[in-house]
Amino acid sequence: QSFAVLVNGFVCKDPKDVKAEDFFLAAKLDMPRDTKANKVGSNVTLINVMRIPGLNTLGISLARIDYAPLGENPPHTHPRATEILTVLEGTLYVGFVTSNPDNKFLSKVLNKGDVFVFPEGLVHFQFNPNPYKPAVAIAALSSQNPGAITIANAVFGSKPAISDDVLAKAFQVEKKTVDWLQAQFWADNQN
Repeated sequence: QSFAVLVNGFVCKDPKDVKAEDFFLAAKLDMPRDTKANKVGSNVTLINVMRIPGLNTLGISLARIDYAPLGENPPHTHPRATEILTVLEGTLYVGFVTSNPDNKFLSKVLNKGDVFVFPEGLVHFQFNPNPYKPAVAIAALSSQNPGAITIANAVFGSKPAISDDVLAKAFQVEKKTVDWLQAQFWADNQN
């Protein structure tokens, strides 16, 4: 009788059954992605353990991020990974916020070839400030399954919804503002 061994929640193959396809994906990361399919104007193509089983236990993944003119990868966090981002084309305004109690905001404008690091678990974003030209970046992450929590989606798009009393108090706004935000369609740019 055979039992599947799980490591990090994913099946760990018997080494004698491993094949090249377990470490390969024809991802075509050289091809531009659609940035018009959502309101934020970006498209994240994540290559992780769900797409390449051979990444299990290796502690790495990567993503191609395409940005429309004025597009952004909105504030989000990776609960299980540090990210290092390299701009391949265009310009990006990037930043992150340190944790409590300081909540210090660190930001930079990056040009083609520039690199920026977002520490694990911290809220960060990337924005293409150019109104005419798209931008492209590649990100390496220190986990085979980094996770992504987009802040606005999590707070205002949860199912079921977080009480508008709770959010109105937390954000110091009127309940009708929270109700309006909760009624929006929160875009997912993760593929």
